[in-house]
Amino acid sequence: MRRKKRNAIKCNHCGEIIESTYRHDFRTCSCGTVSVDGGKDYLRRCFKNSPDDYTDLSEYEEVDSE
Repeated sequence: MRRKKRNAIKCNHCGEIIESTYRHDFRTCSCGTVSVDGGKDYLRRCFKNSPDDYTDLSEYEEVDSE
């Protein structure tokens, strides 16, 4: 089973890396093109034009399922 370790994206317009660290931690890049939300609870991405506006930098870790 995979668990979210990091919830982050890079804006392909301004180059800023934004990370959501906790639930409902909505962050937007400095140029306003992309946003990220959800911390480790869920992944939410917002963009102005298309999913090509950002690069996903999220990281996962394998955990034992019990």
